[in-house]
Amino acid sequence: MLALWFIAAAPAQAELTIEITQGVDEPTPVAVVPFAWSGSQALPEDVAQIVHNDLARTGLFKLLSRDNMLGFPSRADQVYFRDWRVSNTDFLVIGRIAPQGNGQLRVEFELYDVLKEQRLLAEQVSAGSANLRDIGHYVADMIYQKLTGLRGAFSTRIVYVTAEKMADQQYRYRLQLADSDGARPRTILESREPIMSPAWSLDGKKLAYVSFETSRPAIYVQDLASGKRQKVQSFRGLNGAPAWSPDGQKLALVLSKDGNPEIYILDLVRRQLTRVTHHYGIDTEPSWTPDGQSLIFTSDRGGLPQIYRVHLASREISRLTFEGAYNARARMTQDGRFLAMVHQTGGSFHIAVQDLKTGRLDVLTETGLDESPTIAPNGSMILYATQEGVRGLLGGVSLDGSVKFRLPAAKGDVREPAWSPYLQ
Repeated sequence: MLALWFIAAAPAQAELTIEITQGVDEPTPVAVVPFAWSGSQALPEDVAQIVHNDLARTGLFKLLSRDNMLGFPSRADQVYFRDWRVSNTDFLVIGRIAPQGNGQLRVEFELYDVLKEQRLLAEQVSAGSANLRDIGHYVADMIYQKLTGLRGAFSTRIVYVTAEKMADQQYRYRLQLADSDGARPRTILESREPIMSPAWSLDGKKLAYVSFETSRPAIYVQDLASGKRQKVQSFRGLNGAPAWSPDGQKLALVLSKDGNPEIYILDLVRRQLTRVTHHYGIDTEPSWTPDGQSLIFTSDRGGLPQIYRVHLASREISRLTFEGAYNARARMTQDGRFLAMVHQTGGSFHIAVQDLKTGRLDVLTETGLDESPTIAPNGSMILYATQEGVRGLLGGVSLDGSVKFRLPAAKGDVREPAWSPYLQ
């Protein structure tokens, strides 16, 4: 399985709990039957429940409670479609788990169209008992893709920063890594100084982030498998907002070493630094377009913060946003079609998405202080930081605004989310 989890042991911190606050008007009815287990000892994870929770979290599906199931089939010859039609179920998931020896388990699952009485999907995978949660996410990914036509993102990871006030009134900051559902959190870095702007490399093996641990901002790159970290930039003044290029060879970042915040590109292989923008305004928050040919960034060069694009070969700059007096922290979907951003409406800051083909801008959130949008690799959901009272938490919203959820932590503020790419 993924080497991602061979990080030096650290106590789990600030596990997130997902709460669905809004779903689609007519979700698709699905039943995920408990998977049969032929071993002698109890399993450490309920794979079917993980699949159930993943699908429910999208807001696209209405999951049947186990208490309302008329039976618990695990094989095709045990499925009576009439019973599931009575339960108003459109799609049925069954499965079974068996020991294979050497600590390995065989997990088989099937997806059925109840109305057509057809099997849509059948697959088996092997894993150790410690990786059953990964298998659950994988099964959910396969089912989601079959039912929606869109690749699932349940097997991805998220990172985020927590800030916990300690007894001495000082804050303890932690950079956390967790499953996409907030489970299995691990501490990547812990500090009494702020941690900001985590960013994933496209291969999912490294993180770049800003740490104030030396009392001034510095940019670090950390290998997730080994835990090794390296300071890659620490000029006098601002060192911030690192963003990986699609090929993993460069970092776009913001430096004020020449007096004004400007966008630079650091070639990590040749250790070469190139200045990209030259303007008396503030240029900040760079992100790469999926083709690696341009950078998207925030600038107040027009008087107020707006989103711009700079083509790296020609250095030609074009403005992308015109609606509203404030647009910032833009991230582009992998197909290059949409921009998620922070958009000001009145005195409030919301998450909005702009269709770059039509120019249409839609405000997706209703809370008043939303920031740091990050997009799932399949483009279906946006994760962002927000506030409830005086407490920071993470919120989620679908790209069309129809599904909303939130992820509060058990303790401390949560901020600065970053969604991983697909992980191999």
